[in-house]
Amino acid sequence: MFRSKRPRDMLNEIKWRFDLSKCLVYYIHRGAPGDIKIVEGSTIKSIDRSFLILEGFVNDVYIPYHRIFRIDYGGLPVYARKSLQNSGIQNTTLQNKNQNI
Repeated sequence: MFRSKRPRDMLNEIKWRFDLSKCLVYYIHRGAPGDIKIVEGSTIKSIDRSFLILEGFVNDVYIPYHRIFRIDYGGLPVYARKSLQNSGIQNTTLQNKNQNI
């Protein structure tokens, strides 16, 4: 179904071939509970060369692609970084966060 292997390429593929509003992007956000933040694809303003740009209330939010560790489409993971331990994310934290969505 998906051909891409990197977060930026995966998001571009979803944008142009499917529906970006049906995806969830998980990324490392220092200071958030569990250092994880999850955003819906509908909040994506632009898929830039170096950053994922999200619509903000006051200012846009720039997320570097190396902080993205998971992308779900239609409730199924389509991209997952091979090692969550290198990013400091615990699997139990991720499971608890999924239950809150």
